[in-house]
Amino acid sequence: MKLTPGKLNGLKAVSNDRGVIAAAAMDQRGSLQKALAKEKGNEISDAMMEDFKSLVTEVLTPHASAILLDPEWGLPASKRRAKNAGLLLAYEKTGYDKTGPGRLPDLLDHWSVRRLKESGADCIKILLYYTPSDPQHINDIKHAWVERLGDECRANDIPFFLEFVGYEDGVDEKGSEFAKKKPHIVTESMREFTKERYGVDVMKVEIPVNMKFVEGARVYAGQKAYSKQDAMKCFREAAAVATKPFIYLSAGVSNAEFTEALELAAESGVKFNGVLCGRATWKDGIPIYAKQGAEAFRKWLADQGIKNIANVNERLRSATSWHSIYQLQPAMAGA
Repeated sequence: MKLTPGKLNGLKAVSNDRGVIAAAAMDQRGSLQKALAKEKGNEISDAMMEDFKSLVTEVLTPHASAILLDPEWGLPASKRRAKNAGLLLAYEKTGYDKTGPGRLPDLLDHWSVRRLKESGADCIKILLYYTPSDPQHINDIKHAWVERLGDECRANDIPFFLEFVGYEDGVDEKGSEFAKKKPHIVTESMREFTKERYGVDVMKVEIPVNMKFVEGARVYAGQKAYSKQDAMKCFREAAAVATKPFIYLSAGVSNAEFTEALELAAESGVKFNGVLCGRATWKDGIPIYAKQGAEAFRKWLADQGIKNIANVNERLRSATSWHSIYQLQPAMAGA
């Protein structure tokens, strides 16, 4: 597989010099507003959302290869990122359609790939709630939607990052029952969206197991869904179906849990190509910003936030470059 010039330049812009994507994520919208409001005890203004995102971006991007932001509150923050950091912009509306089944997605009304690119995006990111066991007519809608997005990114010659998050209605997605189903959901989602028809350049995927249910893990909560060997097999089986680069998302878990998952991925021999890590880096600072203000939050980010991102970066030593997947010669990789 070879990349077009625009897609190649976009991927290089969000990667480090090793061809690994060490990106921070700050595109949370509805969930962040709710979390801040809960801690503050009142409504969160647009200015506060912009301020929070700007602080995270300013303090953490010197330690990241890129930042993922949203065009609703994140554009001021994008101007405050470090010179070394590329920019991914989210194109989907926050949340999903709750009026019918299937957690159907929607795009931001006033945006297009062309407009996101004009606003400085090096890459486009889309979030899709997806489970292979949904009725065929639901997944058919989602497949066609992703195909359209792939074509829009091709037409604008910009990389397309697809993030898919598994779910099952009526089941606790943090519980043991879902933990047992998660490896299959992640693997089959990767098998589907790695297909060329979708035009996905990088898959942003979940850790295929819930580390709290891996017997012997440091974050093990006492109820077993998999042995360590089972978990390693799940990592390998999911990775084996990928023909496109893939990076892991932190999915709101703690820094300790995410870094342990990356260690297990490495021990499993999985060739993952980096991370897009959000809440595992900055979410513990939400009450500090809400109760103590911007300056206290900045200090927390400069201390604990940087420690958190350093923990993740340390585990990225075992990540592999996407260059070989796209047949990029070493001379071109550094060009």
